[in-house]
Order: sequence, then structure tokens, then C-alpha cells
Amino acid sequence: MCLFVFSAVYFITVSSFFFFFFQAEDGIRDFCLSRGLGDVYKRQEGLALKYFEKALEARPGDKDTEEFIEDCRNRLALPWFEKNFRKRTQDAWIAFQREEETLRLLVDARKQGDESEKIIARFDKILKNAFTDVAFEVGFDGKKYQLTLIPEGDKSKLFPLIYFQNHAPAAVLECWDIWVGRQASQGFDLQIDKVRVSTEDVMVRVEKTSNNSISLTLYCEKLIPLLHENENKAWWILSSLTDQALGEINAIALIESFDVEEYLRKGKDYVSLSDLLQVIKNMGIVLCSDAEEYLENSYQTYEMEPVEDTDADWRLDTYIGTTRLPAIIQDYLMNESRVVDEYHADGIAAGFLIYPLNSFSGDERAKEILDMRDALEEAIAEAAGEDAVTFLGGATGLYCGYLDFIAWDISPVLEAAEDFFRKSGLDWAAFHSFRRDVSTVKLLSLIHISEPTRQAEISYAVFCLKKKNTTKQKVQ
Repeated sequence: MCLFVFSAVYFITVSSFFFFFFQAEDGIRDFCLSRGLGDVYKRQEGLALKYFEKALEARPGDKDTEEFIEDCRNRLALPWFEKNFRKRTQDAWIAFQREEETLRLLVDARKQGDESEKIIARFDKILKNAFTDVAFEVGFDGKKYQLTLIPEGDKSKLFPLIYFQNHAPAAVLECWDIWVGRQASQGFDLQIDKVRVSTEDVMVRVEKTSNNSISLTLYCEKLIPLLHENENKAWWILSSLTDQALGEINAIALIESFDVEEYLRKGKDYVSLSDLLQVIKNMGIVLCSDAEEYLENSYQTYEMEPVEDTDADWRLDTYIGTTRLPAIIQDYLMNESRVVDEYHADGIAAGFLIYPLNSFSGDERAKEILDMRDALEEAIAEAAGEDAVTFLGGATGLYCGYLDFIAWDISPVLEAAEDFFRKSGLDWAAFHSFRRDVSTVKLLSLIHISEPTRQAEISYAVFCLKKKNTTKQKVQ
């Protein structure tokens, strides 16, 4: 099999919205405003918000900056995209199908020794229709051509990659296999500069931990000099080799801890990295190489100490919940937004529905709460369509219930939720993004707009938002 690896990392550059000022005391503020405006133009409102907040720190009370911050929060609270991920996915596959024959010819030419830059550039251009940033590999196994979408060890990336994979046209699949995650392979090696390292060159200590997980410690004599010169590159080589030895989905699912050491420890048992997959099988650990199957079976239960203050932020009253994406829950609770910002950049909305639990009582209260959540999920899936939404789990709090989801097309999801809540007899219901620093959308009084009403280049009217001056996000 020949594989050509490309891992894209893009640095945002802005020309249209950079403003340069020369007052020394305003330098930080003006730079942050410039970056923020550029990110808004690029539809990177999450990044823009951080720059605007830094600009306000440099000049407290600046009205323009405060307006920019409010506008960003409105955009993030109710994310109506000019092109959502469902549409971006459709456009990408249309482009792929249009150039499919040319892509095969390019791969064939590469097998004959031609340069691979054309392959990289052509695939990159097509995939950019859907993804702001994506890593991929292209190859041919003697029977079919292969496009492997690489999550780079990040479970949150699996959801959009699987969605994209599942929407590949039948005509494309006649000649192409579309994979999510590198597949396990034997005899794999990497050459970086003058160093060639294979899975046979790496020794590994493996320990079984709790919950079908493993802990790995790797040693490679060939990489000792590189560990001292460029530690990050050495770790990347070893993690890439591990992905190939296990398969990337197994690596994401099973590896609880990963370490590298500079010498072999006496009295410890080591195996070759090439034998690791069989060793893990012999330990009785359940393997999973299919990304979608892994996500379907990756629900985790979590418990929290609930906050009894009725004025606390949403979800802080939670005492138990389940999720397929712990990272987004952790981000929200820590007032961070890495995952949701990455999703937003690709036209994906990640958030949760909120509804009161004060009407549930009696011995069957817990069951009735779960039944309510299940009914809400089924109603949205039926009305909006599975192409529009992927559910992540939910939570039960002292005062509210929560249903978590990723929306590939947010409009039909909120419309379906609003219709369900209107018929439910509940006093109120709302939507909130997985961000602590934005407002709440009241669904029972949601005013539908098919697209943003633009008042200025970076401003649009969202009539259903509840404005707040603090980070507290409650519906009155």
C-alpha cells in the first residue's frame, strides 16, 4: 500500500480588516481589535471574542469594543451559519465527485514516481469545502483507492469526520474506500530527515488499567538523539507508529496514558510495538476499529456535586449525566471553548436544550424524566432528520433537565424542539450553546429567521436572545 500523508495546519491571516495605529499606549488594543475583526470576517467568532476581550482589557469602557463583544456573543449564542456543515459536506462531495477521475489519475501518477504536491493540493482544496482544518492520507491498496480522514487522536473530531464519511456518494464508493482513522497495519515505518523508524524498532511496556484501557510506555534507541534535539517530533513519530500498530480508533479508545522513556528499565517486560495489537487481544481487552461503532458505544456516566443556588449557570445543578463527548462537558464547566470553537468554524453548532423538572414528582420521577428526554430526542430526530443532528447524551439536575447534541443544521433542530416544547405543557424551555459566556435562547418564544438580518458588516439582529451583562445565563 502506498500512502501519502498530509496534515494541514492553517494560520489565519487577514488583509481586509487589519488596521494599524501608531499610538504606543493603544498598540495592544488596536492589534487585538484588528485580529478580532479579521476573525469575524472569517466566521471565527470564538477566536474573535478572545481578541476583543483582550482589547477591552487594554482600554476599559471602550464602547466600540463592547459592541464588538456583544455582537460576537450574539452570533455564538444562536449560531445561524451562512453555510452550515450539512451544506458544506454536500458541496465537498459534489466537488469530489466532479474531480474523482482526475484524483485517481493523480494517485496513479504518484505511484510512478511523480511529485505528490499536486495530490495534496487537489485533495486539500476539495476538503476545504467542508473543513477549515483536516488531516488526511491518500493511497491505493491494489484494488481500491483510499481516502483516510485522520482525527489526530482527538475524539471530538470523530463526529464531523464520520458525518462526512457517511455522506459519500455511492458513485464515489465504487472506486474509493473512505476511512475515518488510520487502519492497523504491519511493517509500517516512518522516515524523518535521515532517521527511518519502524514498529519493529520500538519497544513498549503495556499495562491494563481500569475500564478496558491500557497504559503505554515506549522506548526507541534510534530516537534518543531526536528526543534531546526535538522532543515534540520524537513523540509525534512514536504516537504515529502506535496509531499504525493498533489502528487509530483503537488508540483513541484504549490508551489512557502514553509515555516515552530514554532507557530500558531492568525487570520490566517489553514487547515489540509490531506485536502490541496481539498482546492487547491476549489481555482480554475489547478492540474496536470502526469509528462509528466506537462512538455509538462510548457513552460515559458522570456524577457532579450539584450547586443548589437557583441563580447559578446552567448545568451546575447537575448531579448525574451521560455523554459521548466528555471534552465538551469539561470545557463548558471550566469556562473554556476549544471544542465548540472548532465546531463553529466549520458551521457546526454544539449545545443543549434546557427544560424545567418541577412538574415531575412521585416514585416514578426518575423514570419520567428519562422518558421525557427520550421523547424529546425522538421528536427532534423525526422532525429535523438524522442528517441535521447527532445526540451526545444528557443530564439531570436539581431543577432542570438537559439534552446535549451536535447540530449539522441548527435551524430545523430548534424548530423541532420548539414544536415539541409547545405541546409539552412545560412552563418554558431554552437552548444554550456549550459556552458559558453567551446568552440563552428562549425556545417557547423563538422568533424564526431564515438568515441573519445584517445591520452592518459584522452585526445582525437576533430577536430571540436574552441580553445579559454578566456571565449568568438564566431565563426569567
